[in-house]
Amino acid sequence: MHKPRKLDQNVWYKVGTEVNIGEPLFQLSWTKALFHRILREIKKRYPFEMRGLKLEGAWLTFYIKPKDGFMLPLIMQLLKQTFSLRFNIIVGRKGHVWGERYESVILDGEPPEDEEMADWAAIDKSANTPIPGAAAYILSWDSLRSPGMTITTRFSAQNASKPASPPG
Repeated sequence: MHKPRKLDQNVWYKVGTEVNIGEPLFQLSWTKALFHRILREIKKRYPFEMRGLKLEGAWLTFYIKPKDGFMLPLIMQLLKQTFSLRFNIIVGRKGHVWGERYESVILDGEPPEDEEMADWAAIDKSANTPIPGAAAYILSWDSLRSPGMTITTRFSAQNASKPASPPG
């Protein structure tokens, strides 16, 4: 059983989470581009400041200050869930991508001086990098927040020749 997270307004959090698939996932350029694309989409929807974003092997750490501190769980859920879904579709696998729940600690003040602000220009540039297989589908952003979560997909020409499954 996990303990409830203490959430607060207008504070910085140090967040860490691990990739579960046992591979240095973020050493691949297209996975970084995919992660940055998702991060950019989430930032448009739920504004936040970020510092010290580190994608190292199987570990992800960063400092984040959500505009509304109570949005941290939603931001993390969207980040992990959306990345897992898109990654699995692109590589044609099923299953978990992330390990256990993310860890978060409320900082007393600002992040350490040596932690730089996220370079959103670099993240935007990376997010515009073509990703193999990513053009094969579109995820409807509004569907991620609806209670009856529906996913809108567009299939590539490769998948278009496959027969549709029967209704019902």
